[in-house]
Amino acid sequence: MPTSHLTLIGKPGCHLCDDARDLVGSVVAKLADDVSAPEITFEERSILDDAELHERYLEDIPVLLINGKVHNYWRIDPVRLRTALLEVS
Repeated sequence: MPTSHLTLIGKPGCHLCDDARDLVGSVVAKLADDVSAPEITFEERSILDDAELHERYLEDIPVLLINGKVHNYWRIDPVRLRTALLEVS
């Protein structure tokens, strides 16, 4: 079974990051029962804990990566995310 690894890059106190986390969680939860969906892992990283991420993404958070590649900046579109995750399978 294919696997998709999602990484949400943001920082504490960022309302867009909070919105992105909630949206990603909702999309992942809805895909949990879809047999065509890949296995999905999720992690969050803060630009405050990593100088390289801070330098690279300071003006772009939240950033969502799928398998290490940028999927979206700022606002996450749930339909686009779901489609991208299903394409992995």
